[in-house]
Amino acid sequence: MSVEIEVVDDPARACSVMLIGAAARGGHIALAGGSTPKAAYSEFVAAVQAVGLDLTATTFWFGDERCVAPEDDRSNFKMVKESLLDPLGDLCRAKVRRIKGELGPQGAAEDYERQLRDDGPPGFELVLLGLGPDGHTASLFPDQESLAIRSQLAFGVSEAGLEPFVPRVTLTLPALAASRRVVFLASGAAKAHAVRAAFAPGALPDPHFPASLVVPEARAITVLLDGPAAQELAGVEHT
Repeated sequence: MSVEIEVVDDPARACSVMLIGAAARGGHIALAGGSTPKAAYSEFVAAVQAVGLDLTATTFWFGDERCVAPEDDRSNFKMVKESLLDPLGDLCRAKVRRIKGELGPQGAAEDYERQLRDDGPPGFELVLLGLGPDGHTASLFPDQESLAIRSQLAFGVSEAGLEPFVPRVTLTLPALAASRRVVFLASGAAKAHAVRAAFAPGALPDPHFPASLVVPEARAITVLLDGPAAQELAGVEHT
């Protein structure tokens, strides 16, 4: 396991470069919700359009989803559709495996589990994750039952630990860690404490900060931060 921390002016742009690399390899990619990933998707679209990258062999998955209809403004799928899939238009020949949140947490988790086991790889090429100010990632919230799930790839979360307070479906820790590389994106001073708790040298796995539990299980982790998000990390240079 290795953790690379990069403090950059534009985490979204740095993330888009990694997305391009994974897509160019024809990989299975797990996408994240949130404003910084959304910006990364826009950068990814511009790069794909510029070089005409063939996405035929690429499959997009989701790290988590809210249990709402796909056209609901709270849906991660809707955000990805509007910021990535629709703008690509005819260039988007990638396969998309969405979490059917409208089925409810249990039904959607069971359906996604089937998709992952029937159509998914032994591991992802890249898993993209955000980081909440409470240390949650995907829909793995502090001290919840989901953190102990080992035999499932997808899990229904009946009660979210942060707004919006709707049920969720999330990839489990073993599913997230089964990736060639996990990329965390965090920006803003509100994330600084969670960044330190999860990724600072000497930080220990702690169920109070679920992102920290990914660290000992993943093969390789890249943490992309802006200056404010990195302000509690000592000795990390801006690149």
